Amino acid sequence: MATQSKIEWTQSTWNPVTGCTKISAGCKNCYAERMAKRLCLMGQPNYRNGFDVTFHEHSLNLPLSWKKPQTIFVNSMSDLFHEDIPLEVIQKIFKVMKEASWHTFQVLTKRADRLRELHHQLDWGPNIWMGVSVEDQQNRKRIDALREVPAAVRFLSCEPLIEDLQELDLRGIHWLITGGESGPRSRVIEAEWVRRIRDQAQEQNVAFFFKQWGGTNKKKTGKVLDGRIWCEVPEKALL
Repeated sequence: MATQSKIEWTQSTWNPVTGCTKISAGCKNCYAERMAKRLCLMGQPNYRNGFDVTFHEHSLNLPLSWKKPQTIFVNSMSDLFHEDIPLEVIQKIFKVMKEASWHTFQVLTKRADRLRELHHQLDWGPNIWMGVSVEDQQNRKRIDALREVPAAVRFLSCEPLIEDLQELDLRGIHWLITGGESGPRSRVIEAEWVRRIRDQAQEQNVAFFFKQWGGTNKKKTGKVLDGRIWCEVPEKALL
């Protein structure tokens, strides 16, 4: 079976690759790193290398065996465009995603430059969504790289949102997810930052999804913004 996910904007996760390295400010308190180290100590075989980048070929074809259509977050414990993942491995993963056409796959990266470099060499099926993380103003440039990608749905994950993003050009973007950081040492999020993002998404006809306020107790802080829950998704979503 697929691994059911607690991430609100997806249904399941599939990790043919695990492990990563920090690349920008959003990585500071990486949840995946904490989880990988814990799973390593528990003796979980896929995390025998801790948080080092590791390809799990035995997991490659798993989605082909999952007959029920699902929305699947790819590499929730890694970054598919990490420099230590060979192009050949990325191509194999894309091949499986396209073959498993009854699923919807969501790929998210912080390595937008490598995405821009490699996307012409990948087979983009209509069921493959592509996103980039934009946690602060410095990384708004990732949006420009994403715009070049021929994905069926292009989305932004502005999470953890660690500063006001100011003005956003959302041309060619279909979905915008945002939320505060959670867990130990989580950084502050301001309501005005979220409102500015929401208002721009609405003005530019982009689906808006507010995941959480975060903090050390994310259940307590919840996800209500201005009296309502915002969980819009693109029209093609299978959520």
